[in-house]
Amino acid sequence: MSEQDNSSRIPGFYRLPVAERRRLLRLRADLSEQDLATLDLGGIDTATADRVVENAIGVYALPLGVGLNFQVNGRDYLVPMAVEEPSVIAAASNAARMVREGGGFIADADEPVMTAQIEIMGVRDPAGAAARIEAASVELIALAHATLPRLVDRGGGARELEVRTFPDRLIVHVHIDCRNAMGANMVNTVAEALAERVATLADGRSGLRILTNLCDRRRVRVTARVPAAALATGGLDGAAVRDGIVAASRFAEDDPYRAATHNKGIMNGVDAVVIATGNDWRGVEAGAHAFAAADGRYRPLAIWRPEGQGETSYLCGRLEMPLAVGTVGGSLQTHAGARLAQRLLGVTDATTLAMVIASAGLASNLAALRALATDGIQRGHMALHRRQSQPMPVLEPEPTS
Repeated sequence: MSEQDNSSRIPGFYRLPVAERRRLLRLRADLSEQDLATLDLGGIDTATADRVVENAIGVYALPLGVGLNFQVNGRDYLVPMAVEEPSVIAAASNAARMVREGGGFIADADEPVMTAQIEIMGVRDPAGAAARIEAASVELIALAHATLPRLVDRGGGARELEVRTFPDRLIVHVHIDCRNAMGANMVNTVAEALAERVATLADGRSGLRILTNLCDRRRVRVTARVPAAALATGGLDGAAVRDGIVAASRFAEDDPYRAATHNKGIMNGVDAVVIATGNDWRGVEAGAHAFAAADGRYRPLAIWRPEGQGETSYLCGRLEMPLAVGTVGGSLQTHAGARLAQRLLGVTDATTLAMVIASAGLASNLAALRALATDGIQRGHMALHRRQSQPMPVLEPEPTS
């Protein structure tokens, strides 16, 4: 295999010294010397941090690694992952290798639609108010477009208006296609721009005007089909491991306490890529968990089922979740590390980024369930923790003069 090909398979990568890993990535992702310097500095300095947040006193770095073996919709990706927890990157890479043996991840995603919420309080006739607002939908959507002309020029903009009624208030949802942006600032701008006109139409007063992080019109779906033989360990055949993973999945489906930890394993992979690419992991987490509980009971975001019998059978997994991420705007303006991570990934549109991120989540879930169904979660995890806890070399202070 040529060092310059686009495969995400780099056998023995973890055994290489950091300098050699960087050399390989530089060839595959066309990185520059300046990019390598960014890896050393973390992508942001204290002066920049002072412009980004209040009361800045410095910067706080996370380890940045690369998830390997990922193939999504037939294309290979080197997946940047920023995370402090040992085993996350290794486990996701190993699981992605198993999925690769079954054809890789297959993913699709909705259009990048976010939702603005406008609360109108003190409404005496909610049904009549809803009718008036719906009748004015063309006017309101035009007002939203006037607020975001650059988004409209790029093919985005308000797509639909929806009214939800309650006994003493109503909530207006404006669904906005944000194109390649995560979209929070755009959506909040629209909510504030429309609030007074909506309140007048409803004969009420405006309350909260902000996006919802339950972006259930911006979902991503990923499937994986793993040959049972690829799941085998030294002590268990692949069919036994497959059945253990399916049993663990059913446990999460039956019990919200287990589902919470099941979903945490998914978010290990999701958050690591979201953070590395400069996106809002807090918003992603909020949306994921709200979606998991959307029917009133907290449920797993991914499930696993068997297909066929014996060692020639498969383990099939499916993940669905809302995922609002962007490839423009946000911290990309200020964080060189986030820009470098997106270049390494080679993704320029938000929809593809969401599909890769969700694939990392499903890989992390598979790795966790396979560990639970075989040796237990602690064996490999604690081995990496022990490596992490080795004493660091003592650095002598530099002379002051």
